[in-house]
Amino acid sequence: MYTIVEIKGDKEGYRCGYCGGSWGKVSYGMWSHAMTVQDYQDLIDRGWRRSGKYVYKPVMNKTCCPQYTIRCHALNFQPSKTHKKILKKIKKFLIKGETPEGQCDDGCDGVLKEFRGFFEPLTSSLQRTVAIAAGISQALLKGEPMDSAFGEGREVPPVSPVKMQQCQVEHPVISSNPEETEDVRPATSETLREEPASSPAVKGPRHAPKPGEGADPKKPQCRKAKDLRKERRQQKEQRRQDGEALTSPNPASNQPKNLEEFIADSLPDDALHRLEVRLVRSAPPSPQFRASFNASYQLYKLYQMAIHHDPPDKPSESQFKRFLCDSPLEAETSPDGPEVGYGSFHQQYWLDGRIVAVGVIDILPNCVSSVYLYYHPDFASLSLGSYSALREIAFTRQLQKQSPKLCYYYLGFYIHSCPKMRYKGQYRPSDLLCPETYMWMPIEKCIPRLETSTYARLSEDPQAGDANALKDLSRALVLHRRTVMPYAAYARKRKGSSDEKEVEHYASLVGQTCAERILLYRA
Repeated sequence: MYTIVEIKGDKEGYRCGYCGGSWGKVSYGMWSHAMTVQDYQDLIDRGWRRSGKYVYKPVMNKTCCPQYTIRCHALNFQPSKTHKKILKKIKKFLIKGETPEGQCDDGCDGVLKEFRGFFEPLTSSLQRTVAIAAGISQALLKGEPMDSAFGEGREVPPVSPVKMQQCQVEHPVISSNPEETEDVRPATSETLREEPASSPAVKGPRHAPKPGEGADPKKPQCRKAKDLRKERRQQKEQRRQDGEALTSPNPASNQPKNLEEFIADSLPDDALHRLEVRLVRSAPPSPQFRASFNASYQLYKLYQMAIHHDPPDKPSESQFKRFLCDSPLEAETSPDGPEVGYGSFHQQYWLDGRIVAVGVIDILPNCVSSVYLYYHPDFASLSLGSYSALREIAFTRQLQKQSPKLCYYYLGFYIHSCPKMRYKGQYRPSDLLCPETYMWMPIEKCIPRLETSTYARLSEDPQAGDANALKDLSRALVLHRRTVMPYAAYARKRKGSSDEKEVEHYASLVGQTCAERILLYRA
């Protein structure tokens, strides 16, 4: 079993999906006719990535938004407070059907009705709101009273403090680049800000209640929740210091839940929804994959239209196959590997008997590599991007029990210069790949360097180099006229101009080890 590739070369000056209008994206690519999972593992550990059968490597010191390969130590991962909230949100939805408000719930219904109404004009109420907002801005600029923005004889409508807070919640940011795993970023508590208690716009001066009115003077004064929590923590710490045993009906309940316990929380019998995750091999396609292909493709069309605003005719079936179904990875099994084998798969999320999300993944000797995620736009508010990443980390830990060296979860590329892609750094502990030494560095040590420069050598050792750098081009393998031979033999047979520089550039990017295993097709 061999990996066979064909050089496509440098691709420069094309639009970057991370910084928007920039045309400064630069990468080097090759077409893979076939690839072993070990070769792809070695390539992604040198900064390569696949999109269908096209395998590419960003030219880090030239591209506008350097893309650093990121991996999470799945065995040591502990869900953060934000991750726990997402898991609880999913459970609440499954039990009661409750979905968060104000996060992409509107605007998707038109897509679901055979794409009708997706580009409908603003409703009259929304048009009036937009007009009022524009009028306020103009009034403020001219120094006029705000009443003038609403027209003569109209009063400024009151705005409740609750609505004011809701207006400050940031909408989830969606990556527009199809090469990356999608994610909906939940708003953090920092996005909700309250006015200081002393602000006259919020509260007036306190007055003692009149007899018979207001709070009962015999009851203790109300206290803030944060003060009560602080007092409880202090009492708990004092008991611990005094050697008192904390009474609990279940001592194990004091231990924090791990990821699997959050995911495996049983649902009551009367739960409104049922969620099932199915793993199906996509290349070569399994019978289960073929049976669900049309439903999966229709879901992809909805996602592309709602999230990336593609026209109805753009997400074609052939494009779907090339991008998310075709894979150069050969299906492989190993005595010390996972039971499902290695290769390319789709993880399908079935809700009440229909597909609502699909995670495209590769199972490799050392990791589970996330390729892409698409989901039903009706469920955008459930943060399915983050939820699927947590499920894939748990899946990696499950596979590690069968294959000890399979212990990492690769999230694709981390782009520090693009704020909406920094969420990947929240899955810790995690490492970034140094673009010069190809050593893994803890992300905590990398961020200060990336704050200074978008491109940075991440290795702290100035003497360190690429341990797998190209040393002997003559030993690189070539496939020429259906014959496998080292480059030295091919160079002697070749007629015409020399291609040594082109082949040497390719071999330096894949490294000496891969250059001696991968077959480079030469006509």
